[in-house]
Amino acid sequence: MFENIVSKIVDIVWSPVLVAVCIGAGLLFSILTRFVQVRKFKEMFRLLFFKDKNKKIGISSFQAFALAISGRVGTGNIAGVATAIALGGPGSIFWMWIIAFFGSSTAFVESTLAQIFKEKRDNQFRGGPSYFIKKGLNCHWLAVAFAISTILACGFLLPTVQSNSVSVAMHNSFGINKLIVGVFLATFLAIVIIGGVKRIASVAEIVAPFMAIAYIIVAFIVLIVNIKAVPSMFGLIFESAFGAHQVFGAIIGSTIMMGVKRGIFSNEAGQGSGAIIAAAAKVSHPVKQGLVQSFSVYVDTFLVCTATAIMILSTGMYNVYDGAGNCIMENAGHLKENVYFTQAAVDTVFPGIGNIFISLSLLFFVFTTLMAYYYYAETSLVYMFKKKNNEKTAIWILRLLIVIAVCYGSVREANFAWQLGDIGVGLMAWINIFSLFILFPIAIRTLRDYEKQQKLGIEPVFDPKKLKIKNADYWEKILKDDE
Repeated sequence: MFENIVSKIVDIVWSPVLVAVCIGAGLLFSILTRFVQVRKFKEMFRLLFFKDKNKKIGISSFQAFALAISGRVGTGNIAGVATAIALGGPGSIFWMWIIAFFGSSTAFVESTLAQIFKEKRDNQFRGGPSYFIKKGLNCHWLAVAFAISTILACGFLLPTVQSNSVSVAMHNSFGINKLIVGVFLATFLAIVIIGGVKRIASVAEIVAPFMAIAYIIVAFIVLIVNIKAVPSMFGLIFESAFGAHQVFGAIIGSTIMMGVKRGIFSNEAGQGSGAIIAAAAKVSHPVKQGLVQSFSVYVDTFLVCTATAIMILSTGMYNVYDGAGNCIMENAGHLKENVYFTQAAVDTVFPGIGNIFISLSLLFFVFTTLMAYYYYAETSLVYMFKKKNNEKTAIWILRLLIVIAVCYGSVREANFAWQLGDIGVGLMAWINIFSLFILFPIAIRTLRDYEKQQKLGIEPVFDPKKLKIKNADYWEKILKDDE
């Protein structure tokens, strides 16, 4: 009965309206920023390694990028892509690309706003949708609603999806009991998160880039081995994306829905979580983090997600099911758990190693994602509690909650875990995107200011008073101290 209730909630939260809103927001922001995700691509890369020599608090742009990648690159890139193909067909990958391209402009807007309205608390920066909703919209109740949604989603719902996928993969590869995998993850997660954002960022900047690069290299080798299948593979993606394929035409609705849903789950553009990390960085101008976070969406979807899709589709290791659960294309035989598709695909090129490699990749990806989830939830919790004693108690309760969620998710059925995760992502996206539709002019003005300063040949510095932006308290204090 509980599973049926969860399923109905998913249908309500993830109605076609949300899909249209997510794509529409990305398209609108792309046009108004004059496709900043394309024009400023070179600048994104430069800012990635730009160091603030005066940084005494906060984390660096690269650490913020690595932490964002940690949150974005997780089970959604391996099991999520496989699930999209299983329930939406190969065409779902095209819609995943679309939501990433337009979503990168959404990530720019939300991350820029997070930087503008961030706060300095306990020698670190806090920010994100709750903060810019309160200060930008002067709407405390909606800010609280987002904070509660984030705590619920990232503190309990989403961790179950991550731990479930890795426990399934490790059980398949090594025969390890799923609960043991969950306890292992939870233990090491606890060790890291107790150290706060500095420790989380330090671990993320080492582990996340290393695993992403290793994963892409393996995908490239699989692609080379199956190079003859590449033309037909891309033809199948584009043909089935619009319902033109004779087999997948009947599930065109699922194709679009799964592409967008799994795309947002993976790259988090519009969800608001990436903005929380963006606020933690020390920069001289908010646009700098807006661009860095926009770039992280590219890395997540166009590199890591695409790597998974290429391995699965080029080797033919996948099955596709309709809405009633009937198999309409069976290429992977008995494989039912979607994470097995990716394992089987790598195994065709590296016999006996594919299962192990994907399981270990998923283990590291999931671990870093869980770190990011905790930070999202903690920042939202800090927003809710202004008294320090209450805040400390709440943080310890949150740490216990996410550890329990990791263990719980490891032994749940995969479909149920994904449904819980979808509810969390959907709730956050609804509130965040609604707010962005109202506040985006502030981000656009800030971008124009950044570009104007660049044309004058100076390193951009943010002055909210000059742009008539109210409640940018941190930046106003910096200007006052400089005077």
